[in-house]
Amino acid sequence: MTATAEQAPASLVELEIGPIAHGGHCVARHEGRVVFVRHTLPGERVLARLTDSGETSKFWRADAVEILQPSPDRVRSAWRQAGADGVGGGELAHVSLEAQRRWKATVVAEQLSRLAKIDREVVVEAAPGDDERGGLGWRTRIDLVADADGRAGMRMFRSHDIIPLHTMPLATEQVLAAATAEKVFTRRWAPGTTIEIVAPASGTDPIVLADGEVVRGGGLDKRPNVRRAVTETVTVDGEEITYRVAADGFWQVHREAPSLLAQVVLDAARGGADGDLTDATVVDLYAGAGLFTVPLAKAVGQVGRVVSIEGDARAAKDARRNAHAYEQVEIHEGAVDHVLRTAGHGAIGGADVVVLDPPRTGAGAKTIREIVALDPARIVYVACDPAALARDIAYLAQDGYELESIRAFDLFPMTHHVECVAVLTK
Repeated sequence: MTATAEQAPASLVELEIGPIAHGGHCVARHEGRVVFVRHTLPGERVLARLTDSGETSKFWRADAVEILQPSPDRVRSAWRQAGADGVGGGELAHVSLEAQRRWKATVVAEQLSRLAKIDREVVVEAAPGDDERGGLGWRTRIDLVADADGRAGMRMFRSHDIIPLHTMPLATEQVLAAATAEKVFTRRWAPGTTIEIVAPASGTDPIVLADGEVVRGGGLDKRPNVRRAVTETVTVDGEEITYRVAADGFWQVHREAPSLLAQVVLDAARGGADGDLTDATVVDLYAGAGLFTVPLAKAVGQVGRVVSIEGDARAAKDARRNAHAYEQVEIHEGAVDHVLRTAGHGAIGGADVVVLDPPRTGAGAKTIREIVALDPARIVYVACDPAALARDIAYLAQDGYELESIRAFDLFPMTHHVECVAVLTK
């Protein structure tokens, strides 16, 4: 069967599903052409609907709509509305939690091998409490959008179409309680309204935003002094640290991620849980509101130094507030590669350790060159995309840095995303 671009949306094909590919799908072949198929597992035989199958396309895309021969790792979907023709953001809801982690480990190992030429066994670790919750109830922040009828929902995968929701299974109890209090899923919004719900796991009052305005009591609260930030509590080395974070700013969305990552990064920066960073100079790149900056400041002590660089003005403002008690911290606002290039060889000088948590696209060759110029003994790289991580590891290898260790964490259950912390040394 050969599908044309005009026939593609309605075309059904029977496929034998092959290996996992980065991006939340598996690879199949149809008449010699590669097809990336969602909602499947390796070894399955499925009936799939072609969703992108132009004759000139290098590859096709498809959604499995009927499972003819299931994998042993397939389970009843934990989120039916994230299946075929459903919303994005839950593409592995049909996969057992254990198999989801094996899936992600396979992707991380494959990207390291293909892009960095490093063969390394990878194990994806569960976040505390996820097994007990069945991989649900972990998001402390959710984003919704109102459809043409004003109903809050989410967009379909690779589409502008909106599917209305009555709940969001990945959201924490606090987020869902805030949604209920403001009738987020039952009221009618102006079509196209973007709705954000933020509810820190630490229990501080949640915030609901509609097109950036605070929603309270069913209406918009436009008072100039209305609270637009939340307080997050993070535990590192057994001590609680509080952070002020803009409600619509960046923060790790998994309820356990801030404490887990802050501890892992700190231990990696000091060369182990029993290591010592006293007197060290640490450069914290893409530092956000200071999640890593503050525990690093505590670790280097008053005679050490932490240089924080963040491109977002609002996040940098939060970081200044969160780190104001630590004179050993200096915060630079601006694009990371630009700040490193203009201040790195002068005001910053060298570094003992560089910590970086770049966006999904990675740091890139230009920024990696500036990091290498600081001549750190250790680089701790936090990554939410294994392909970007592997590419940047390959750049670092050109300057003599080797991958000492990598840990992967399942901080996005039911999705294909995975968080990694890599340590590189000379």
